[in-house]
Amino acid sequence: MFGDEQKTGGSGGSDGQSTARKIFRFSWVIVIIAALVVAGIFYSRWQQEKDYEAKIAEQKREQARKIAESFGGANFEILNFYASPGAIQRGDTVQICYGVSNAKTVDITPRLPEATWVSLNRCIPVEPRKTTTYTLTTVNDKGEKKSATLTVEVQ
Repeated sequence: MFGDEQKTGGSGGSDGQSTARKIFRFSWVIVIIAALVVAGIFYSRWQQEKDYEAKIAEQKREQARKIAESFGGANFEILNFYASPGAIQRGDTVQICYGVSNAKTVDITPRLPEATWVSLNRCIPVEPRKTTTYTLTTVNDKGEKKSATLTVEVQ
């Protein structure tokens, strides 16, 4: 009888250890699932914010395009394209400003640090490292193109 109790007690200990191992493994699975759920929530919110910002930017572009069309009448033209100031010291900032009417797209090369869109008057800060010639190209709904150039002198 005494020997039976020892056998039962000994085998009960190994069952307890295997149960503890199962619980430990199961708890890691729960932690991993919880971490994935939390990561999914953060990613979802980040994506929503990114989509919202893109939608707002598109609305701003569309509103600027409509205003430009309404002020420009039926004429497709470049209203202005200039740099202020026209000459700078290396490391200084210059404003590249443009305005177009009745355009569908606007592009400035070399690329500026901010996106361009149809606007009656918009300025973008730029820090050229050397004397640079910028070209504004605009296209209307009919596919007609107009271009203008300006040079920023860097001393």
